[in-house]
Amino acid sequence: MIVVGELINTSRRSIAEAVRSGDRERIQAVARAQAEAGAAFIDVNAGTFVEKETDYLLWLVETVQAVTRQPLCLDSPNPAALDKAMAVHQGVPMINSISLEPERYEAMLPLVLDRPCKVVALCMGQTAMPTTAAERMAAADELIGRLTAAGKPVGDIFVDPLIQPVSVDTQMGRAALEAIAGIKGNHPSVNTICGLSNISFGLPERKRINRSFLALAMHAGLDAAILDPTDPQLRASRLTTAMVLGEDPYCEAFIEAYEQGWLA
Repeated sequence: MIVVGELINTSRRSIAEAVRSGDRERIQAVARAQAEAGAAFIDVNAGTFVEKETDYLLWLVETVQAVTRQPLCLDSPNPAALDKAMAVHQGVPMINSISLEPERYEAMLPLVLDRPCKVVALCMGQTAMPTTAAERMAAADELIGRLTAAGKPVGDIFVDPLIQPVSVDTQMGRAALEAIAGIKGNHPSVNTICGLSNISFGLPERKRINRSFLALAMHAGLDAAILDPTDPQLRASRLTTAMVLGEDPYCEAFIEAYEQGWLA
Protein backbone atom coordinates (compact mmCIF):
# COMPACT_ATOMS: atom_id res chain seq x y z
CA MET A 1 0.00 0.00 0.00
CA ILE A 2 1.44 3.34 -1.13
CA VAL A 3 0.55 6.07 1.34
CA VAL A 4 0.16 9.70 0.26
CA GLY A 5 0.11 11.97 3.30
CA GLU A 6 -2.86 14.34 3.05
CA LEU A 7 -2.21 16.84 5.84
CA ILE A 8 -0.46 19.72 4.04
CA ASN A 9 -3.57 21.16 2.47
CA THR A 10 -4.67 24.76 2.89
CA SER A 11 -8.28 23.64 3.30
CA ARG A 12 -7.12 22.87 6.85
CA ARG A 13 -7.14 26.07 8.89
CA SER A 14 -3.83 25.48 10.66
CA ILE A 15 -2.04 24.82 7.37
CA ALA A 16 -3.61 27.87 5.71
CA GLU A 17 -2.43 30.04 8.59
CA ALA A 18 1.08 28.59 8.39
CA VAL A 19 1.28 29.16 4.63
CA ARG A 20 -0.09 32.68 4.87
CA SER A 21 2.40 33.63 7.59
CA GLY A 22 5.35 31.77 6.06
CA ASP A 23 5.72 29.49 9.07
CA ARG A 24 8.23 27.00 7.68
CA GLU A 25 8.72 25.20 10.98
CA ARG A 26 5.04 24.28 11.32
CA ILE A 27 4.83 22.97 7.76
CA GLN A 28 8.08 21.06 8.13
CA ALA A 29 6.92 19.47 11.38
CA VAL A 30 3.81 18.14 9.63
CA ALA A 31 5.91 16.87 6.73
CA ARG A 32 8.35 15.07 9.04
CA ALA A 33 5.54 13.47 11.03
CA GLN A 34 3.94 12.07 7.90
CA ALA A 35 7.23 10.77 6.52
CA GLU A 36 8.07 9.10 9.83
CA ALA A 37 4.59 7.51 9.88
CA GLY A 38 5.21 5.82 6.53
CA ALA A 39 4.06 8.24 3.82
CA ALA A 40 5.72 7.45 0.49
CA PHE A 41 4.53 10.77 -0.96
CA ILE A 42 3.65 14.03 0.80
CA ASP A 43 0.69 15.86 -0.72
CA VAL A 44 0.98 19.64 -1.01
CA ASN A 45 -2.08 21.70 -1.88
CA ALA A 46 -2.49 25.48 -1.80
CA GLY A 47 -5.70 25.55 -3.78
CA THR A 48 -7.71 27.71 -1.40
CA PHE A 49 -5.42 30.64 -2.22
CA VAL A 50 -6.58 31.04 -5.79
CA GLU A 51 -4.69 34.21 -6.68
CA LYS A 52 -1.51 33.18 -4.85
CA GLU A 53 -1.68 29.44 -5.45
CA THR A 54 1.39 29.27 -7.69
CA ASP A 55 3.61 31.21 -5.28
CA TYR A 56 2.40 29.26 -2.27
CA LEU A 57 2.71 25.89 -4.02
CA LEU A 58 6.33 26.66 -4.94
CA TRP A 59 6.99 27.70 -1.35
CA LEU A 60 5.47 24.46 -0.06
CA VAL A 61 7.58 22.33 -2.41
CA GLU A 62 10.80 24.01 -1.32
CA THR A 63 9.82 24.06 2.36
CA VAL A 64 8.84 20.40 2.55
CA GLN A 65 11.69 19.06 0.45
CA ALA A 66 14.17 20.85 2.69
CA VAL A 67 13.41 18.33 5.46
CA THR A 68 12.30 15.09 3.79
CA ARG A 69 13.48 12.88 0.96
CA GLN A 70 9.97 11.75 0.12
CA PRO A 71 8.70 12.93 -3.26
CA LEU A 72 5.63 15.13 -3.27
CA CYS A 73 2.15 14.79 -4.68
CA LEU A 74 1.58 18.14 -6.39
CA ASP A 75 -2.12 18.68 -5.94
CA SER A 76 -3.67 21.37 -8.11
CA PRO A 77 -6.09 21.80 -11.03
CA ASN A 78 -3.92 24.70 -12.26
CA PRO A 79 -1.54 23.58 -15.06
CA ALA A 80 0.58 26.73 -14.79
CA ALA A 81 1.10 26.21 -11.06
CA LEU A 82 1.96 22.54 -11.59
CA ASP A 83 4.42 23.36 -14.36
CA LYS A 84 6.38 25.69 -12.11
CA ALA A 85 6.18 23.33 -9.14
CA MET A 86 7.49 20.42 -11.22
CA ALA A 87 10.43 22.56 -12.32
CA VAL A 88 11.66 23.00 -8.73
CA HIS A 89 10.65 19.59 -7.39
CA GLN A 90 13.53 17.22 -6.59
CA GLY A 91 12.92 13.67 -7.77
CA VAL A 92 9.84 12.17 -9.42
CA PRO A 93 6.59 13.76 -8.21
CA MET A 94 3.02 12.58 -8.39
CA ILE A 95 0.70 14.94 -10.27
CA ASN A 96 -2.90 15.17 -9.07
CA SER A 97 -4.68 15.15 -11.49
CA ILE A 98 -5.91 14.57 -15.05
CA SER A 99 -9.40 13.61 -16.21
CA LEU A 100 -11.43 13.20 -19.39
CA GLU A 101 -12.85 16.73 -19.12
CA PRO A 102 -11.61 18.13 -22.47
CA GLU A 103 -10.04 21.37 -21.27
CA ARG A 104 -8.36 19.73 -18.30
CA TYR A 105 -7.10 16.79 -20.31
CA GLU A 106 -5.58 18.93 -23.06
CA ALA A 107 -3.93 21.27 -20.55
CA MET A 108 -2.56 18.52 -18.32
CA LEU A 109 -1.36 16.01 -20.91
CA PRO A 110 1.80 17.91 -21.96
CA LEU A 111 2.78 18.32 -18.30
CA VAL A 112 2.55 14.64 -17.43
CA LEU A 113 4.44 13.66 -20.60
CA ASP A 114 7.15 16.35 -20.49
CA ARG A 115 8.88 15.21 -17.28
CA PRO A 116 9.04 11.92 -15.37
CA CYS A 117 6.11 11.78 -12.96
CA LYS A 118 3.34 9.66 -11.56
CA VAL A 119 -0.13 10.87 -12.52
CA VAL A 120 -3.49 10.55 -10.80
CA ALA A 121 -6.20 9.89 -13.39
CA LEU A 122 -9.70 10.72 -12.17
CA CYS A 123 -12.59 8.56 -13.41
CA MET A 124 -14.49 11.69 -14.31
CA GLY A 125 -16.46 11.63 -17.53
CA GLN A 126 -16.43 14.51 -19.93
CA THR A 127 -19.53 16.09 -18.42
CA ALA A 128 -20.52 14.49 -15.10
CA MET A 129 -19.40 12.68 -11.97
CA PRO A 130 -19.80 8.91 -12.21
CA THR A 131 -22.39 7.22 -10.01
CA THR A 132 -22.00 3.54 -10.93
CA ALA A 133 -19.08 1.13 -11.04
CA ALA A 134 -19.64 0.69 -14.78
CA GLU A 135 -19.29 4.43 -15.41
CA ARG A 136 -16.07 4.54 -13.41
CA MET A 137 -14.63 1.55 -15.24
CA ALA A 138 -15.51 3.00 -18.63
CA ALA A 139 -13.78 6.27 -17.75
CA ALA A 140 -10.74 4.34 -16.49
CA ASP A 141 -10.54 2.33 -19.70
CA GLU A 142 -10.56 5.48 -21.80
CA LEU A 143 -8.06 7.35 -19.64
CA ILE A 144 -5.62 4.45 -19.49
CA GLY A 145 -5.92 3.91 -23.23
CA ARG A 146 -5.37 7.55 -24.10
CA LEU A 147 -2.50 8.07 -21.67
CA THR A 148 -0.61 4.95 -22.67
CA ALA A 149 -1.15 5.70 -26.37
CA ALA A 150 0.39 9.13 -25.75
CA GLY A 151 3.44 7.48 -24.21
CA LYS A 152 2.76 7.38 -20.47
CA PRO A 153 3.95 4.10 -18.90
CA VAL A 154 1.02 2.22 -17.40
CA GLY A 155 2.91 1.77 -14.13
CA ASP A 156 3.03 5.55 -13.67
CA ILE A 157 -0.77 5.87 -13.84
CA PHE A 158 -2.80 5.94 -10.61
CA VAL A 159 -6.51 5.63 -11.36
CA ASP A 160 -8.85 7.29 -8.85
CA PRO A 161 -12.42 5.91 -8.96
CA LEU A 162 -13.65 9.05 -7.19
CA ILE A 163 -14.90 8.09 -3.75
CA GLN A 164 -18.17 9.82 -2.92
CA PRO A 165 -19.77 10.10 0.53
CA VAL A 166 -22.09 7.37 1.68
CA SER A 167 -23.93 10.11 3.57
CA VAL A 168 -25.24 11.27 0.19
CA ASP A 169 -25.90 7.82 -1.27
CA THR A 170 -25.32 4.62 0.67
CA GLN A 171 -24.47 2.77 -2.55
CA MET A 172 -21.39 4.91 -3.24
CA GLY A 173 -19.10 2.71 -1.16
CA ARG A 174 -20.11 -0.46 -2.96
CA ALA A 175 -19.85 1.26 -6.36
CA ALA A 176 -16.31 2.41 -5.62
CA LEU A 177 -15.22 -1.01 -4.38
CA GLU A 178 -16.65 -2.73 -7.44
CA ALA A 179 -14.90 -0.16 -9.65
CA ILE A 180 -11.53 -0.75 -7.96
CA ALA A 181 -11.85 -4.51 -8.45
CA GLY A 182 -12.99 -4.08 -12.05
CA ILE A 183 -10.21 -1.66 -12.97
CA LYS A 184 -7.55 -3.95 -11.49
CA GLY A 185 -9.11 -6.92 -13.27
CA ASN A 186 -9.02 -5.17 -16.63
CA HIS A 187 -5.66 -3.45 -16.11
CA PRO A 188 -3.49 -5.43 -13.68
CA SER A 189 -0.42 -3.22 -14.23
CA VAL A 190 -2.16 0.06 -13.47
CA ASN A 191 -2.28 1.49 -9.94
CA THR A 192 -5.48 2.43 -8.13
CA ILE A 193 -5.68 5.28 -5.63
CA CYS A 194 -8.35 7.14 -3.70
CA GLY A 195 -8.94 10.03 -1.36
CA LEU A 196 -9.93 7.84 1.56
CA SER A 197 -11.72 10.31 3.82
CA ASN A 198 -14.25 11.29 1.14
CA ILE A 199 -16.21 8.17 2.03
CA SER A 200 -17.11 9.47 5.50
CA PHE A 201 -17.86 13.12 4.75
CA GLY A 202 -20.87 14.44 6.66
CA LEU A 203 -20.99 11.60 9.18
CA PRO A 204 -19.92 11.15 12.82
CA GLU A 205 -17.10 8.78 13.76
CA ARG A 206 -15.35 9.49 10.48
CA LYS A 207 -12.11 7.80 11.45
CA ARG A 208 -13.94 4.57 12.23
CA ILE A 209 -15.62 4.65 8.80
CA ASN A 210 -12.32 5.40 7.07
CA ARG A 211 -10.60 2.43 8.72
CA SER A 212 -13.34 0.03 7.65
CA PHE A 213 -13.41 1.34 4.09
CA LEU A 214 -9.62 1.15 3.76
CA ALA A 215 -9.64 -2.56 4.63
CA LEU A 216 -12.41 -3.25 2.12
CA ALA A 217 -10.70 -1.18 -0.59
CA MET A 218 -7.38 -2.95 -0.08
CA HIS A 219 -9.14 -6.28 -0.48
CA ALA A 220 -10.70 -4.99 -3.71
CA GLY A 221 -7.24 -4.14 -5.06
CA LEU A 222 -6.50 -0.60 -3.94
CA ASP A 223 -2.78 0.16 -4.37
CA ALA A 224 -2.51 3.63 -2.84
CA ALA A 225 -4.51 6.03 -0.69
CA ILE A 226 -4.40 9.70 0.19
CA LEU A 227 -4.89 9.64 3.95
CA ASP A 228 -3.62 10.74 7.35
CA PRO A 229 -0.63 8.47 8.02
CA THR A 230 -0.25 9.81 11.56
CA ASP A 231 -3.59 8.33 12.69
CA PRO A 232 -2.37 5.30 14.70
CA GLN A 233 -5.60 3.34 14.40
CA LEU A 234 -5.73 3.87 10.64
CA ARG A 235 -2.10 2.76 10.39
CA ALA A 236 -2.91 -0.34 12.44
CA SER A 237 -5.82 -1.14 10.12
CA ARG A 238 -3.62 -0.68 7.05
CA LEU A 239 -0.80 -2.89 8.36
CA THR A 240 -3.15 -5.58 9.65
CA THR A 241 -5.07 -5.73 6.39
CA ALA A 242 -1.89 -5.94 4.32
CA MET A 243 -0.67 -8.80 6.49
CA VAL A 244 -3.92 -10.76 6.25
CA LEU A 245 -3.98 -10.27 2.47
CA GLY A 246 -0.51 -11.77 2.17
CA GLU A 247 1.15 -8.48 1.26
CA ASP A 248 3.51 -8.41 4.26
CA PRO A 249 6.14 -11.15 3.82
CA TYR A 250 6.80 -12.99 7.09
CA CYS A 251 4.58 -10.37 8.81
CA GLU A 252 7.68 -8.21 9.17
CA ALA A 253 6.03 -4.79 8.83
CA PHE A 254 3.30 -5.71 11.32
CA ILE A 255 5.77 -7.12 13.86
CA GLU A 256 8.07 -4.11 13.53
CA ALA A 257 5.12 -1.75 14.07
CA TYR A 258 4.12 -3.74 17.16
CA GLU A 259 7.65 -3.65 18.58
CA GLN A 260 7.89 0.11 17.95
CA GLY A 261 4.58 0.70 19.70
CA TRP A 262 2.93 1.99 16.55
CA LEU A 263 -0.21 -0.15 16.77
CA ALA A 264 -2.91 1.66 18.74
